[in-house]
Amino acid sequence: MNNDAFIFGLSFTEFEDLALKLGLTGLILFMVFIIWNLGKESKAGRYGMMWLFLGLGVGFVGFIAKGIIQKLLGIE
Repeated sequence: MNNDAFIFGLSFTEFEDLALKLGLTGLILFMVFIIWNLGKESKAGRYGMMWLFLGLGVGFVGFIAKGIIQKLLGIE
């Protein structure tokens, strides 16, 4: 693929990388809101809310940790 295309002053690969990070960040924030709303509507209390976030939030915590580990090790 030709890398000469520019979108908002960025090359296509730079734009693609930025859009992926912003899109996934937005999705993760929306998932946090959904988990919080689920706990609030079910009147889970603090302990129940903790277990909701722990149980349902493990997936995106792993995804975030993967990015941090890649940055620290310079693998990216």
